[in-house]
Amino acid sequence: MSLRLRLTVLYSGLFLLAGGVLLGVTYLLFTRQVGRRVTMLVGIAPPGLPALPSLESLDGQARQVREAAATSLLTQGAIALGAVAVLAAGLGWLVAGRALAPLRQVTDTARRIAAAAEPGGQERIALRGPEDEVKSLADAFDVMVERLDRSFDAQRRFVANASHELRTPLTLNRSLVEVAMHRRTASDDVRQLGAKLLQINSRHEKLITGLLLLAKSESALTERRPVDLAAVAAHVLPPGVSEDLGEAVALGDALMLERLAHNLVENAIRHNVEDGWVRVTTRTVPGGAELSVANSGPVIPPAEVPALFDPFHRRARVAADGAGLGLSIVRSVAHAHGGEVTAMARPEGGLVVVVTLPAA
Repeated sequence: MSLRLRLTVLYSGLFLLAGGVLLGVTYLLFTRQVGRRVTMLVGIAPPGLPALPSLESLDGQARQVREAAATSLLTQGAIALGAVAVLAAGLGWLVAGRALAPLRQVTDTARRIAAAAEPGGQERIALRGPEDEVKSLADAFDVMVERLDRSFDAQRRFVANASHELRTPLTLNRSLVEVAMHRRTASDDVRQLGAKLLQINSRHEKLITGLLLLAKSESALTERRPVDLAAVAAHVLPPGVSEDLGEAVALGDALMLERLAHNLVENAIRHNVEDGWVRVTTRTVPGGAELSVANSGPVIPPAEVPALFDPFHRRARVAADGAGLGLSIVRSVAHAHGGEVTAMARPEGGLVVVVTLPAA
């Protein structure tokens, strides 16, 4: 039950309890007062008046009156108590709604901020009213959102600055190495050294790109549009990968979802066995769109599967080929879209990774 309904039930229950106690006390006092024996003065009746009834007859009549009055009191009192209880429940519902209105304002504002494309933004609760517990909660929430907003601004500035400051020298290094390698006077040793330097430089570029993409994917999306996962997967699939691409329209960012699919396929190809297979499937599920990538790689202990999504987690066989950010980026992109990622180790070897995103 909602808090408003629980408060209404509590108000009504307390009212019924108090009303029942009051009715019971009234009944006891009433029966005690009416139940007193009828006393009368015994004397000789005046001439011309009928004979007074006997004491036993008066006592019997008094008992009947007492029982009839008590029954009437209980019946009418119960009816009145029930009617007033219904009225009290209605008033309790209105009072509880009015008392909880500030909490609903806090909840609605929190949901709008959470669903906004720009985290934090300028929206605040700014609750007006007496300095009570609810206003203290709203003020504390506003302070928290203000700090989060500053944190998101700092993160965006860092990503923008890092994108420029880190990529520029790597691009310059690659250009200088390529120029040195392609000189006519360049010796074989210089060309071999240049090839190794280009390989190292390329790995650093991939690492920086992965880190920047990971930082970007952990932020909220600025734009959401319907995206067919089948078309996204078909765009990144290399030759030789089996596919079963059914329509699966999700709501999100096409470029980030393309990166998600690319990382999944690249990870499945890299962590595979010789003459192995990779299968990509997209389909529509109740309330969402699903992308599944499975491969025939080496056997993975089930206990190690959750660690595959940790940043910089790399398996020993391919430690030099990747930066260990592929599945971390997949998880961050899925969470940014309000989706989930699950992975399951195949008993015969390999991994099945399933991404479920909200439907458009």
